[in-house]
Amino acid sequence: MIGKEIRLERIIDRNSGKTVIIPMDHGVTVGPVEGLADMRTTISKVVAGGANAILMHKGIVRTGHRGTGKDVGLIIHLSGGTSLSPDPNAKELVCTVEEAIKLGADAVSIHINLGAETDKEMLSQLGYVSEQCLEWQMPLIAMMYTRGAKIENEYDVANVKHAARVGAELGADIVKVVYTGSVESFNQVVQGCPVPVVIAGGEKMDSDEDIFKMVEGALAAGAAGVSIGRNAFQHKTPDKMVEALSKMVHKGASIEEAIVILRSSQKKV
Repeated sequence: MIGKEIRLERIIDRNSGKTVIIPMDHGVTVGPVEGLADMRTTISKVVAGGANAILMHKGIVRTGHRGTGKDVGLIIHLSGGTSLSPDPNAKELVCTVEEAIKLGADAVSIHINLGAETDKEMLSQLGYVSEQCLEWQMPLIAMMYTRGAKIENEYDVANVKHAARVGAELGADIVKVVYTGSVESFNQVVQGCPVPVVIAGGEKMDSDEDIFKMVEGALAAGAAGVSIGRNAFQHKTPDKMVEALSKMVHKGASIEEAIVILRSSQKKV
C-alpha cells in the first residue's frame, strides 16, 4: 500500500492524523452558487486558511487549482448529478481514476445515495472505482448518504452508521457522512467503521457557532476531520473560517477560540 500511503500523507496531517477537506464540486449539482463563480479566488482563500485538501471536478482542475502560492492536496470527484434531473439522488461516473491520475490527483471521491432508486447502480460504481483505486494505489473517499423514498431521516444514527460501514466494506480509505447530532450517537458511527470518518458540512448554517458545535461534537466522538463546503467557501471570510476549522481539527481549539479567529479578521476590515 505504499502508493496510497504516500498520497494520503498529502491529505491527512501526519501530526494530528486528521484532515480538513474543502469540497467545491457543487457547480455540477446546483450551478455557480455564491462562492464558486470565481474559483481561483475562492481556492486561494481556502488554501490560505490551511485546508489540507480541496475537492473538485476535473474541468475545474484544468483552470489551475495550484496557482494559489501554496501547495494543497487535490481530490478529484468522480460522480455527477444535477438538481435538474428527474432523480437528483442518482449519481453517475463522470471521471475515471486514470483521468484523475493524469490531472495530478492525490485522491478521488465518489458519491453514493443509499435508499435512492438507483442505489444498486451507485454501489456497483463504488465497487468498480474501489478496484481501480487498488490497482493504481489511489486513495478513495466515499461520500455515503441515505436519501430516497424509504429514508425517513437521513441523520438517524442507524442509517448513518450503516452507510459508513458500506463505504468501508466496499474499499473506501476515508468515509464521509452527515453528523448525527450528538457525541454519543456519532461515536456509534465511528466505532462501526474501520476506516477514518469525516463529517459533511451540509446546508449553509445560520451561525458560525452552529458549525463549530457540530465540529466539536464530531471530533469528540472520534471523527478524523471535516469535509465542509458551503459553510466554508460561502463564508464572508473563507480563509479565516478554514483557519478556525483547522485549529479545531488539528490543535484541539475550542469553540470560543475558533470564534476569536473569525472576530480577529472582522476587526481588521
